Amino acid sequence: MDESPIPYLDLPAQLRPLRKELDAVIAKTLDNCSFCLGPEVAAFEREFAKYCGARHALGFNSGTSALHVALMLLNVGPGDEVITTPHTFVATSWAISYVGAKPVYVDVDDATFTLDPALVERAITPRTKAIMPVHLYGHPADLDGLLEVARRHNLPLVEDACQAHGAKYKGVTVGTAGAVSGFSFYPGKNLGAAGEGGALVTNDDAFAARARSLREHGSTQRYYHDEIGFNYRMEGIQGGVLGVKLPHLPAWSAARRRVAHRYHELLAGTPLQLPLEAAWAESVYHLYVVRHPRRDELKKHLEANKVGCALHYPLPLHLQKCYAFLGYQPGDFPVAEKAARECLSLPIYPELSDAQVERVAAVIQSFFK
Repeated sequence: MDESPIPYLDLPAQLRPLRKELDAVIAKTLDNCSFCLGPEVAAFEREFAKYCGARHALGFNSGTSALHVALMLLNVGPGDEVITTPHTFVATSWAISYVGAKPVYVDVDDATFTLDPALVERAITPRTKAIMPVHLYGHPADLDGLLEVARRHNLPLVEDACQAHGAKYKGVTVGTAGAVSGFSFYPGKNLGAAGEGGALVTNDDAFAARARSLREHGSTQRYYHDEIGFNYRMEGIQGGVLGVKLPHLPAWSAARRRVAHRYHELLAGTPLQLPLEAAWAESVYHLYVVRHPRRDELKKHLEANKVGCALHYPLPLHLQKCYAFLGYQPGDFPVAEKAARECLSLPIYPELSDAQVERVAAVIQSFFK
């Protein structure tokens, strides 16, 4: 068996076959000097909106910025509360903090790691202004359950789809179930830019118009500013790169699913808790996350055998130093805390070969022997 290192993520393998197209679109952007927004971004926005089945997709400089503006569109502000998950990347909560609101955490489902709708309902107070689920690791949240709670309490849903480009809930691509959603194109995402990038997706024309203004200094006419805005524009080069990559995304998602299903087969006999795909979901496996109480030992074993792996995420948000002022304590969200202790992300990307998947599985099996 080939024992060359297996990286956790292999971006060069994706870029090599696209290099001529990428070089051409970058050269075009340089020649046109369309560095901020511009025709390449506009073209990508049209295609990404179509891909998501949405009326509007607006290019941003990051997924974090897109989520920030998404909450502004809903007029969430100081004194308000937004219900979200403690088991995700911190940017979800940053968006809430940026508008001066309070993140209110509820625990996640033990199988999917996404918000538990029953717990969401119990956390609603008169100050609650929105619900912000995360489609985590490429797996959709329980949208019907969450939307039912949201409608009952007249609350908007903001989808954090930053890890879930192309994931489907009951056959529908995520990102359009709520009032507005945010996507990230950080390089390691299923659809990654050559740097930072994000998108705000909505079917609401008024939201789209205001978001377009807010990302460009609160302006609809140059040097005239309707409200305090931001420099959240997507760079022209990123729009071009994403435009080249987007047509490949369906095939890449299918390849990720093939890798995941092969892991399912090879690891079925081990003591690991494997990722579950809910009956209503089609995951795009941004991450392949397994669980075991001896996670740290297993991680060392994989690394000693030249297999890359990662932790997503080792400390829940309610226990982070930056959010100590919220007053949460260890034990408040036992499912999220247990996941943080046990989760381990294995290599998964479209270019991962069957032989590499088999070797990862063999190294894991050797650990349990």
